[in-house]
Amino acid sequence: MRAEDYTLSVGDVTIRLAREFGFCYGVERAVEYAYQTRRKFPDKRIFLVGEIIHNPHVNARLREMGIDILMPADGAFDFSAVRPDDVVILPAFGVTIHDFETLRGNGCVLVDTTCGSVLNVWKRVDSYARDGFTALIHGKYYHEETRATASQARKHDGGGHYLIVRDMNEARLVCDFIEGKATATALMEKLGHAASPGFDPGRHLRRIGVANQTTMLARESLAIGAEVGEAIARARGAEAKATDFRTFDTICSATQDRQDAVKALLEEPLDVMVVIGGFNSSNTISLAALCAERVQTYHVETPDGIDPDTGVIHYRPAGVHHHEADARDWLPPGPPPVLLGITAGASTPNSKIGEAVVRILATRGLELPDID
Repeated sequence: MRAEDYTLSVGDVTIRLAREFGFCYGVERAVEYAYQTRRKFPDKRIFLVGEIIHNPHVNARLREMGIDILMPADGAFDFSAVRPDDVVILPAFGVTIHDFETLRGNGCVLVDTTCGSVLNVWKRVDSYARDGFTALIHGKYYHEETRATASQARKHDGGGHYLIVRDMNEARLVCDFIEGKATATALMEKLGHAASPGFDPGRHLRRIGVANQTTMLARESLAIGAEVGEAIARARGAEAKATDFRTFDTICSATQDRQDAVKALLEEPLDVMVVIGGFNSSNTISLAALCAERVQTYHVETPDGIDPDTGVIHYRPAGVHHHEADARDWLPPGPPPVLLGITAGASTPNSKIGEAVVRILATRGLELPDID
């Protein structure tokens, strides 16, 4: 498909592939490190702190290799089973400072696969805390990466502070407080679960530095930063914004490239869009949300979600959390040709895109050998 201008036409179906898709460098590096760890330590017990990436196939493969994936309970990991002679892999999302120090104190061998883009955000949050700024993080408070990033604000003496907002609606709650339109009590009732211990809005929202989970929707992260900065200017003047507000675009380049490629693809008159990636993959969810604004979109976790025999697709609707659905006869009947777009999140192996293409064509009764 790359050789044919990212296009495949079979029968009455034309499939257009986004020009950036699938595994990014950080994901590829993390997975390769995990495989190398098994080869280097064939006789040792190997643990992985959570999923290496949010892709069920990759994590299943690691389990098949004898790597024990530790999953959190109530947001906390239990490392009591880890011994000093064990090996522990840290995932691409990174781990909290507390978890890192616990494992380092254990004496076990640590293999750190934390993505470089994540490390860049950590440096930014660390600088905020060092300079007395509260980190306002655009992300999901329960996500591994965001939890690890937030912990960076707490590493200095006395502990810095953070507040996590999921979207623009939550960011506007912060803006309302800054401008005196909402009380501290009202703000904490809504966002207290996503704040640092001892968070006091009156004290800790005077100086703000904006950061983000690297896989969020880039345009929303930028808009949140702009909105908070303007709220400070309206409340306390342009000088306060200049001295008490910082913002940087910390979306990773791979996430941005995939979002840009999808936006370019959506300029075409597509009939339907298929997005492949884990249902818990933040960057894949962002891609699906972008697509759903313009065209009927199906976010499938794996190619197996496309069943050619029954004509059913199992998917997660964009913008709906923790809910999945089935759709029958999801491929439009025509008139031909049907124009379908396809992309995949940064944690999806390219081979899964190929499998999805085969299943999409089979749903129409077509096979790859039928290509002219």
